[in-house]
Amino acid sequence: MASPLIRRDIISLARLVGCPVLTQAGEKAGRVDDVAARVGGDAYPAVTGIVVRAGRRRAFLDATAIDGVGSRAVRLRAARIEWGGFRCRPGEVLLARDILDRQLVHTGEAKVIRAADLYFAAAGEELRLAGVAADLRTLLLRLGPRRLRGRPIGDEIIDWAVMERFSPGAGQAPVTGPQHAPHAGLRSLRPAELVHVLEALGRHERQELLASLGYETAADAAEEMAAGDMTALLRGADPARGAQLLAAMEPGEALRALRRLPPGDRPGLLDRMPRQAQLELGWLLAYPGDQAGGIMTMVLACAHPGETVEQARRRLSGQGGYRTGIGPVAVLDESSRVAGDVPVFDLLVGDGSRRVADLIEPGKPPLTLPPDAPLGTVTATLLESRRSSLLVVDGEGHPLGRIQPGDVLDALVPGHRRPRFA
Repeated sequence: MASPLIRRDIISLARLVGCPVLTQAGEKAGRVDDVAARVGGDAYPAVTGIVVRAGRRRAFLDATAIDGVGSRAVRLRAARIEWGGFRCRPGEVLLARDILDRQLVHTGEAKVIRAADLYFAAAGEELRLAGVAADLRTLLLRLGPRRLRGRPIGDEIIDWAVMERFSPGAGQAPVTGPQHAPHAGLRSLRPAELVHVLEALGRHERQELLASLGYETAADAAEEMAAGDMTALLRGADPARGAQLLAAMEPGEALRALRRLPPGDRPGLLDRMPRQAQLELGWLLAYPGDQAGGIMTMVLACAHPGETVEQARRRLSGQGGYRTGIGPVAVLDESSRVAGDVPVFDLLVGDGSRRVADLIEPGKPPLTLPPDAPLGTVTATLLESRRSSLLVVDGEGHPLGRIQPGDVLDALVPGHRRPRFA
């Protein structure tokens, strides 16, 4: 939209609203109150009509009844207007009411903006929504004298094709259109980009976006959110949706999110989770956040002494949850007690025909602590041993979970963001 010629041809919504509406005979019938368009199907939505106001009377005029649109007046084909009530047709949006001054997402730059003005351009016989401005100067001009409204400023007009919008009111379904999935442009963003968008959105817009994402994608983004934003997201979400989101998150991240919620909010989420996640998180919540049992990760990679290295590798390759925390592999005896801890590197590069038991280093027993060990003991044990992790075991030596340095850091520095690897 940098061409001066194109700039002369575009029409501003701020300039258009309030313009006189003239009949075929040139008589003033009212003023433009709003402009309707079918947003969601095409990259550049076509204007489908205007709302005309004269005193307390309002009427909707279909685009076919309009002879011409300019920045100074709208000319009609008809000699008179049939006044009466109106309502938007399916897929239609009133641009001044539903988009102006509301949040939009610039998918090209993964940032949230607020529409200060909208711009139209002619495309054959149609008028189409072509761009949006979000800069402060445009907003101030729009709020100032009418003669200053609608003037494009510099290079601040953003192509509408890269915009994603939200439904105008809480509780409404995500925006859709013909052959257009809700927020398809946002689902292609990386988790880190989605985080920036989610944290900048208002409560309603944030919930709508999360509802349109798959739970796995939403969970990846939620895990990156700041502590306060994550708490606000869960408290504002439908309990069933919040429960599914937590269940899709890495257990340690879900646990930290639950701990930050008021105790009275937790049961409603836990009760709606899948049984396995409910049991796992319920167990962890039973321990305080300053004990080993309260900071451990229950996702464990385990192997048996008698199986071959190749057998163990094949079985562990399907344990997708383990990919979020690369660490040793716990070797369990016939009674499911911890017999050793094998570095995952040794398992990956070892001779596939060897037994897992052969990889256990003699004289180096696994590092273990009980679930009620204080956080200070956990920290000191890791530092003194120079190990990459330790196992949390019950009184009989059965593994309950694993603690890595990142888990300790999460407990010592609440709210910090742990680096993620894609």
